[in-house]
Amino acid sequence: MAELIEPAVKGTLNVLRSCAKVSSVKRVVITSSMGAVVYSGKPLTPDVLVYETWFSDPAFCEESKLWYMLSKTLAEKAAWEFSKENGIDMVAMHPGWVSGPLLQPTINPSLEPFLKIVKGAESIPLMYYIWVDVRDVANAHILAFENPSASGRYCLVGRVLQFSEFVKLMRELFPNINLPEICRDDHPFASPYMVSRERAKSLGINFTPVEVTLKDTFESLRASNFFNI
Repeated sequence: MAELIEPAVKGTLNVLRSCAKVSSVKRVVITSSMGAVVYSGKPLTPDVLVYETWFSDPAFCEESKLWYMLSKTLAEKAAWEFSKENGIDMVAMHPGWVSGPLLQPTINPSLEPFLKIVKGAESIPLMYYIWVDVRDVANAHILAFENPSASGRYCLVGRVLQFSEFVKLMRELFPNINLPEICRDDHPFASPYMVSRERAKSLGINFTPVEVTLKDTFESLRASNFFNI
């Protein structure tokens, strides 16, 4: 727990303290996570629409041992408090499960489930992912920096998609890849729900279709020799 929480909180505050010392810094855009938004303890059902006004509950995260979500929640809370006390114009971005083409030579944790599927996984996890393209996330940060009217929090989720739906799309995009047919268990990890995209769209974000993200992601993985199918 401490190895996640302390670096998240202290690292965020260290950056903000440095910014507070430089008068030419007019705005700070921080990268948070949907993990700091959706874990409030409220049921996430198909009729639920998550807004930027939602905040994850630290007590619920701790009780559920959701340490990554707790670290993001506490780091954002500390950032807002520090920014208010020191007159910093801060904007927070909350991306979901980030996917897309690689820039670095190593694979990041968010893409590991994809790689397992194409490299011989025997079953499909019954989970829902809140997908967003990495290029949309990067663009959102730039727009928040450049647009004077940008403020507060922005949820960055292109689509909520079950992993089995992802596999179905993969079959359509790459019919030569041998993908699993069997779901891992009888009950999904979480129910489907919706995330509001209105504030993100007001900033100028046009979310990349998940089909494009998946195609570009796997072509990038293949080009980097993570698999050779």
